[in-house]
Amino acid sequence: MAKYKFEPDFNELVRVLNQQKPSRPVLFELFMNEVVYEKMAGHKPDDDTEEAYNKMMIDGFHAGGYDYTSMSASGFGFTHGHRDSQKTTSLNDGFTVTDEKSFDEYKWPEPENFDYSRLETLGKYKPDGMKFMVLGPSGVLENTIALVGYENLCFMIADEPELAERIFNEVGSRILKYYQIAVEYDSVGMLMVNDDWGFNTQTFLSPADMRKYVFPWHAKIVAAAHKLNKPAVLHSCGNAAQIMEDIIESIKFNGKHSYEDVIMPVEENYKIWSKRIGILGGIDVDMLTRSTPEKISKRSNEMLDLAEENGSYALGSGNSVPHYIPYDNYRAMIDTAHARR
Repeated sequence: MAKYKFEPDFNELVRVLNQQKPSRPVLFELFMNEVVYEKMAGHKPDDDTEEAYNKMMIDGFHAGGYDYTSMSASGFGFTHGHRDSQKTTSLNDGFTVTDEKSFDEYKWPEPENFDYSRLETLGKYKPDGMKFMVLGPSGVLENTIALVGYENLCFMIADEPELAERIFNEVGSRILKYYQIAVEYDSVGMLMVNDDWGFNTQTFLSPADMRKYVFPWHAKIVAAAHKLNKPAVLHSCGNAAQIMEDIIESIKFNGKHSYEDVIMPVEENYKIWSKRIGILGGIDVDMLTRSTPEKISKRSNEMLDLAEENGSYALGSGNSVPHYIPYDNYRAMIDTAHARR
């Protein structure tokens, strides 16, 4: 179990997302892994149900010192074929919608037909002061790529742009509805819009195509959150240099997550963008995996020092905490925040 006592206060994370200074260091992760949840919570799930696992996860986030818990709002998602996934996942496998005929035959899921009651039942279980951060079933671009195939999508945008737009609209409208349903629950404090947009060097699609097909749906999701005075955060891997102005000014995300040292270290991102958008995480996953607790603690403290005056930062990994990150390395990162509280 975590060795620090902690009372969550979601308003501390809100201050970060408002580019303000929180009253103490704030932690942030997209998600961890089952080993971390069990060790932090001090127990396994009570049984093999999804509710029991979610309760353990809530206990793990709480014991770890987070002001929120990641949570999927329901089982809503899009079905597609098998995608080969070993060391990496192919973006060209599993496609099911490639032409007008397959578009018409595809069984589009309706978000309204799924059960969102966990946001109420588990909302009663979570500690006072904690809120849910609702994750999406991946995002508009990710799901479109999964349905069409990446190379197929690139050709379709060039050869059949009207069909491409129809597919984006079918996906985007349903993801929007999913978030619109979820954000109404009092237990939900923020929306996490998780949609990977690029490679290490550029976006998957041209910035112009991103603005045409993808960004309008994200803007509507953010607006749904802001309508209820709740923040929305983007988790997106890849090089976002060409689209940061869109992320901040057009879509109006409150925070940005996912940073890699090979693209631009979080320290540099913080210096450039932190007065305009909350910077979340950024301690590189490769460093967390292969470095030492001492070096991780040093970098974490230096990042907290960098943000000491102006805030607008929450400490965490550059992406997530997969199972191959040594537990002691993960703890070295979060312990630096606890030691300064």
